[in-house]
Amino acid sequence: MFDPVPSLSSADSDLLLLDAMIGVAQNAGSRLLAAFSTDARPDSREALIAGVAANEDRVADGLQRALMALRPQARWLTNEVESAPLPDGEWWVVDAVEGNVNHVHGLRDWGVSLTLMREQRPVAAVVHQPLEALTWTAVRGGGARCNGAAIHVSAKSRLDAAIATTGQAEAQQVQTYGPIGASITHMLHHALLVRMTVPSTFPMMQLARGQNDVFWQYCPVLPGVAAGWLIVTEAGGVVSRIDGTPWATGAPDILMTAPHLHAAAVHALNGHEQVELA
Repeated sequence: MFDPVPSLSSADSDLLLLDAMIGVAQNAGSRLLAAFSTDARPDSREALIAGVAANEDRVADGLQRALMALRPQARWLTNEVESAPLPDGEWWVVDAVEGNVNHVHGLRDWGVSLTLMREQRPVAAVVHQPLEALTWTAVRGGGARCNGAAIHVSAKSRLDAAIATTGQAEAQQVQTYGPIGASITHMLHHALLVRMTVPSTFPMMQLARGQNDVFWQYCPVLPGVAAGWLIVTEAGGVVSRIDGTPWATGAPDILMTAPHLHAAAVHALNGHEQVELA
């Protein structure tokens, strides 16, 4: 069991907390890795759902116990409020098996995502990908890292040189189908390459490391974007609404970009002509 982290708001306390969070994420990741097979192929919806539930059972309760022991005063985000504005205070925002569907299909993009929110802002985040041996981290004001090395977003200034990515947030969000399709069409007119993928976390990690340049999503749920919000901003990126206004928990869409591409991405996604920046 991990020792509780002192109830302090200082940067030193958050760094200490981050170290403990890394251990929690890596322990959960090792359990998921032991159950992973590249040969996994669920042959029905029922088999898929069963595999997803089994993964949650492997790690979710242990994650909650470990994190609540680290920060007992923090509340635990539940599914009922993950798309709503977050109340003040400290909250653990966790996706125990980010990319669970990928895991049960023998695909590579899955992991464990942990974020501590304080007064509606992320202050410490860890994303661990066991299969790739990658651990992404950030503390507010302390920069972003991958396996301990500092990372930074792209320096690109033209959208026609950019790799842009989007994806659905949750299944059966019928209201997003039209906007997703329209936004992809708009972006195809401007970006070098447009991708659509699930889940959202890993394109955001690539954006933070400069391997991807733009990410947007409709109806995001907080466990899917909280870690990316902090890691991308600490890597020098910009996070906003798709219309360019500031992003906050409960917002109906999200846009993340390298800084010199933000204005052009906003204009492109809203169906306007591209704005080129010097």
